[in-house]
Amino acid sequence: MATGSARKGLLVATLSTLVVAAFVAYTIGSSPAWPEVQKAFFNGRYFSTSLPAVAEAFTINVRLFILAELLILPIGLLIALARSITTPALAPIRIFATIFVDFFRGVPSILIIYVLGFGVPALQLDGVPKEPFFWALVTLVLIYSAYVSEVYRAGIESIHPSQERAARALGLTRVQALRYVVVPQAMRRVIPPLLNDFIGLQKDTALVSILGVVETFKQAQILKAASFNFTPLMTTALIFLIITIPMTRLVDRLAAKDRNAQLGGTR
Repeated sequence: MATGSARKGLLVATLSTLVVAAFVAYTIGSSPAWPEVQKAFFNGRYFSTSLPAVAEAFTINVRLFILAELLILPIGLLIALARSITTPALAPIRIFATIFVDFFRGVPSILIIYVLGFGVPALQLDGVPKEPFFWALVTLVLIYSAYVSEVYRAGIESIHPSQERAARALGLTRVQALRYVVVPQAMRRVIPPLLNDFIGLQKDTALVSILGVVETFKQAQILKAASFNFTPLMTTALIFLIITIPMTRLVDRLAAKDRNAQLGGTR
């Protein structure tokens, strides 16, 4: 009975989705200006010619994303632990971590990219790198470390205090309790939101094009300027969709799995 209802619900959802999609396609396709829009944004010839160059430039986005992620994970955890410090003597560390998070979460990312990417190299300090890729990496790491630290902190605070008290009762120090008891449990809970942040990170690698890094969006802009056609930008959007949609579905699946596990544990 339940299986029949599920199949019926799936059929209704599929049919309603197809009807809505057909209506939207008909509305757009019947627009008087659609031929001009199609020629400017969805030109097959420009798509086929721009795809190789845009896809090749996307490797820069992937490289930037991987390097940033490898740095963000440990830095974000350290910031989260710093914000969890309760020792009065270490209060300056907690205050600094709080200011760091508030600042990099509060200021628009593009402003931080401008200030660090153009401002710091302009100081002409000895030993300070001036390569756009380096500062693109630094800005993304700083911004997303602030966001990821809050995900970590939420996971740590979601662990019941009795877990830490039990570990302390067994003779562990607070640092040991965090390392062996609290953090491992928190990590399992924060995987879905962490992946969510990294989907945003993958998309925000396009922002660093303003520093002159020729990644996929910058390459699309160059091709657009050369051809006076917006199709290369749509090619870039398609590549990002191909990457981010599977990651989004993975996040949904992990979140559902975690939710089912918690519901099962409460029975």
